[in-house]
Amino acid sequence: MILVEEIAAAQARVLGEKEEHELVPAALSPEAVAALIDHTLLKPEAGEEQVRALVAEAVAYGFASVCVNPIWTPLCAELLVGSPTKVCTVIGFPFGATLPAIKVFEVEAVAALGAQEVDMVLSVGHLRDGDFHLVYRDIAEVAAAAHANGLLLKVILETGLLTDAQKVAGCVITQAAGADFVKTATGFSGGGATVEDIAQMRRTVGPVLGVKAAGGVRTAVDALRMVAAGATRIGSSSGVRIVEELRASTPLPEESSGAAY
Repeated sequence: MILVEEIAAAQARVLGEKEEHELVPAALSPEAVAALIDHTLLKPEAGEEQVRALVAEAVAYGFASVCVNPIWTPLCAELLVGSPTKVCTVIGFPFGATLPAIKVFEVEAVAALGAQEVDMVLSVGHLRDGDFHLVYRDIAEVAAAAHANGLLLKVILETGLLTDAQKVAGCVITQAAGADFVKTATGFSGGGATVEDIAQMRRTVGPVLGVKAAGGVRTAVDALRMVAAGATRIGSSSGVRIVEELRASTPLPEESSGAAY
């Protein structure tokens, strides 16, 4: 089956089977949730002191990774030597409108600096235009570079800018192109992770491909609902709050966070 046919088939299947039942938040320990969190700091104004604090929190809480802008990759790699917490950085961020060759160069550069995971933004405009083969080539080239360097690849759809049909298409293309995860959003273009989108993404890609919920996941309830809907990774700048809420089994006061990540 060619790519366009695969997309059409997935759209017919997934969009025709909307789930109506009430979602029950997942029952997970604080430690289990922490192990799913990419502890994130992507604000352009973030400096070394904030990055060092992010890494210290990630180690203390047992987060899956720290997710930072590429310039901070060497520092994070140095600070996380010997730690199970991974170094994650972003590619073609935040708009996805970078040439594929530049995205590949970014992957190779951050791999040499110690990155272990990369989150790339696909070409949102081309996906919206229905230029599926160009979107496929973009992701496939980055996936090949990432895997050649031993990196895990997550692909950001930017769900807040897409229709349901486009979200399904993005998931199908991401999976066909060889990525390891499909991810909701950057947190910089409006919208963010919703339970409905995560459930739809999981129905599209099946049980094997990773699904990352990112953008607006700020509380323990948010995180548990995303996991129940099918997320296997959580991108958030509120990881500490999420875990502390789980430990206390009670919501903490709202905090001011700037970006929606």
